Amino acid sequence: MLETGTAPQSAPAREDSVPVQEDQPTAATTAGAAPEDGPSSRHARRFGLPVATTLVMGNIIGGGIFLLPASVAPYGTVSLVAFGVLTIGAIALALVFGRLARRDPRTGGPYVYAREAFGDFAGFLAAWAYWITTWVSNAALAVAAVGYLDVLLPLHGSKWAMLAAALVLQWLPALANLAGTRYVGAVQLVSTVLKFAPLLLVAVGGLFFFDPGNLGPFNASGGSALGAVSTSAAILLFSYLGVESAAVSAGEVRDPRRNVGRATVLGTLGAALVYLLGTLAVFGTVAHDKLVDSGAPFSDAVNAMFGGTWGGTAVACAALVSMVGALNGWTLLSAQTPYAAARDGLFPARFAEKRRGVPTFGVLVTVVLASLLTVYNYTAGTARVFEVLVLITTFTATVPYLLATAAQLYFLLSGRRDRVAPGRLVRDSALALASFGFSLWLVAGSGYAAVYQGVLFLFAGVLVYAWMSARKARAAAG
Repeated sequence: MLETGTAPQSAPAREDSVPVQEDQPTAATTAGAAPEDGPSSRHARRFGLPVATTLVMGNIIGGGIFLLPASVAPYGTVSLVAFGVLTIGAIALALVFGRLARRDPRTGGPYVYAREAFGDFAGFLAAWAYWITTWVSNAALAVAAVGYLDVLLPLHGSKWAMLAAALVLQWLPALANLAGTRYVGAVQLVSTVLKFAPLLLVAVGGLFFFDPGNLGPFNASGGSALGAVSTSAAILLFSYLGVESAAVSAGEVRDPRRNVGRATVLGTLGAALVYLLGTLAVFGTVAHDKLVDSGAPFSDAVNAMFGGTWGGTAVACAALVSMVGALNGWTLLSAQTPYAAARDGLFPARFAEKRRGVPTFGVLVTVVLASLLTVYNYTAGTARVFEVLVLITTFTATVPYLLATAAQLYFLLSGRRDRVAPGRLVRDSALALASFGFSLWLVAGSGYAAVYQGVLFLFAGVLVYAWMSARKARAAAG
């Protein structure tokens, strides 16, 4: 049985040093947090490269891919150019996270890097913003999954039946997480394989039914091509959220200095390949005028390829599996960043409790908050408030990205904890700058309202930081 443990809490070693054992005491554990399971826990198992890669791919590709082709069809095939630009930015960000994980392979990802570079407050902002993103997004993902479930098991528009289904879809992945990392990895691997089979069927099989006449105009918006690229990119910008997944769970990855970077890049490349081929195949198999008004573009593509109407059921199954897999991975990530912050005394100590390789308290808090938000969404009688909250997460998700890429620039320019050759310095600095620009583009694409309200969410966290800092100061004073 493979060992499991937490990430090292002492000063990170250089890249060429021997990794530090991950069971050292921390401020959080000495302050009363429950210790983690020892290496003998049969329910905890570290992720190897294949599972870490599927974690990245599964979190990047949720259910949005099933609607993306129709969302960007009004702009024409110029949207494929926007996808290409975004893919380059996402891969640059993945490479930066890989370099950061080699330098500091601790659980927490962006939180760890921001705190090490800029101090406790920057680290707390990264952790707080990422935590908000995860549990609100989980609620949104579960609600969206109910729409696909309705195709398979008609709920007949019953509000209470849909609410119950959404809650079940949230709690099943949470139970898999509470059972231990061994089961998280198994669910993630199986769900990724199952959801990619139909996606690849369309992405690859659609190329054999490809008809250039279905593509429609290159720039269907009627404006400038550059404007069309920017506008369609605003819709596609958030397709790559999740590239940080392996870095956030670095403490649960076997040989993280080596595997986190590889999993991040391989997972991002795999997701990009499915996105690009799938969108291209749908563009080439569904007539443009039909695709613009399509509510299920992959279903229409399967029907066009093979005839019949079974495509809707097949795509609904794939979408449901895809979303459950994404919920499984995001539930783990939602607990990992607060766990790392709690071990440093910046989140309540109970978030540092770990059983079977999983921060159990963080998982429970996350699923309860997401469930309450889901209940509110269905009982309030309007989706507007819920949609506003989801838009806010598109901004809060970029805060850790900006801080992490800025931390990479700080490490490179200051020479701290990294012996960088001149050639590598130029290359890594260019990657970090490109990733920082990509993250800024994400912020711009989220819109003024989302940025404004997202900042309010961040400022609400300042009270939590003040409370935790005061407790930490009192403890240090004796």
